[in-house]
Amino acid sequence: MKRVLFIDRDGTIIVEPPVDYQVDSLEKLEFVPGAITALASIARLDFELVLATNQDGLGTESFPEETFWPAHNKMLGTLAGEGIHFADQLIDRTFERDAAPTRKPGTALFGKYLQGAYDLAASYVIGDRLTDVMLARNLGAKAILLLPEVAGWDAVRAAGLEEVCALVTDDWQRIAEFLRADDRSATVERNTRETQIKVSIDLDGRGETRIDSGLKFLDHMLDQIVHHAGVSLTAVAHGDLEVDEHHTMEDLAIVLGEAVYAALGSKRGIERYGYALPMDESRALVLIDFGGRIDFEWDVEFHRERVGDVPTEMFRHFFKSFAEAARCNLHISARGENEHHKIEGIFKAFARAMRMAIRRNVFSYELPSSKGVL
Repeated sequence: MKRVLFIDRDGTIIVEPPVDYQVDSLEKLEFVPGAITALASIARLDFELVLATNQDGLGTESFPEETFWPAHNKMLGTLAGEGIHFADQLIDRTFERDAAPTRKPGTALFGKYLQGAYDLAASYVIGDRLTDVMLARNLGAKAILLLPEVAGWDAVRAAGLEEVCALVTDDWQRIAEFLRADDRSATVERNTRETQIKVSIDLDGRGETRIDSGLKFLDHMLDQIVHHAGVSLTAVAHGDLEVDEHHTMEDLAIVLGEAVYAALGSKRGIERYGYALPMDESRALVLIDFGGRIDFEWDVEFHRERVGDVPTEMFRHFFKSFAEAARCNLHISARGENEHHKIEGIFKAFARAMRMAIRRNVFSYELPSSKGVL
């Protein structure tokens, strides 16, 4: 579903005159510092931009139409020149005293967006007044309040709107950074007659970490991903270990791969590729590419049947299952004398490769592909 940014005009995009609060001439048209640059950056994201503004008495003697449109159209033209286009303009013309349902924070003008075609829970209202935060609450969206942080949060708390407001700042660049660095987490469950598995991953490492596969050595290896990839990971598996380890390890790898794939989202701004490292007398080389195509190579020999409670033959199958589910190229090779060190080196190199590949530059939101698509 589509996501929307409902953006206020006066005090948010352009400066609101302090006396009559009306931008009714070209001389009064002044952009809020940083707004154009930030909006040009935001316009490249997958949000639909909608202008939502109260214009007190527009069309009446106190605010004639002919004084509004020249400055308004000049604003739109300036923004369009920077690639900023509004899919819709919701302009309420009533006075505050009218208490009209069309006036923010009322939602009467927003009917199109309340019919289920838009993901309002993942959408935002950006404005400089508490009525914009209230509008977000009424729409089921989140709010970004363009005010100094301390005073803004004090006002939000006093109004009991903390749960609605995602960010308070008077810096448009921070707003752009916040919207670019959206949530990169996912939860995937897989329940079969053989296994019940749930994996939650946060690629930016802000969540809970808990690993319990029923296989202690595998838990130790998965813990390397947490520490060396810089992610948060909850992986809980209940499998038919009384039969053997195969189903648990295979299904856990599938669910982990699916979770990583989902958490990567559009993949815009990620590095995409990664890494190698030594582990005592062992060395491991892991090449990874989250480009969407699947290829797997394994150049590792083991000389012990088991390490701890895990058969060594299962590690090839684990990583192959991950590569297929994560839709990535994954090439792994390792050499060494100690099998524990060899396997741990593989997991650490895999985690470091993943860390490099998932790293995202919020200032560069391009797809890492010369084709322009992944």
